[in-house]
Amino acid sequence: MESNNPRTQKNRVRELRENRLMTQAQLARKAKVALRTIHSVEKGMNCRMDTKRKILLALGMRFEDKDYVFPPRELFSNDPGFPSQH
Repeated sequence: MESNNPRTQKNRVRELRENRLMTQAQLARKAKVALRTIHSVEKGMNCRMDTKRKILLALGMRFEDKDYVFPPRELFSNDPGFPSQH
């Protein structure tokens, strides 16, 4: 099912967090954001750029990696490695 909600945006936060064997709570603590923020971001809710920066750094990534972790919508249709929402 594809979401047309402008407030949601598919991302790779859950995938990267799980690859690092981190829980949502651990990521929230490391990023210094609320647990509900991590939960919402993983569900596809949009967030502020500062929150994205904190999550990226907590995952051991650079801010320059933001388009990999939080890709713009138009990249999803061209990325065979990213699961389709259909």
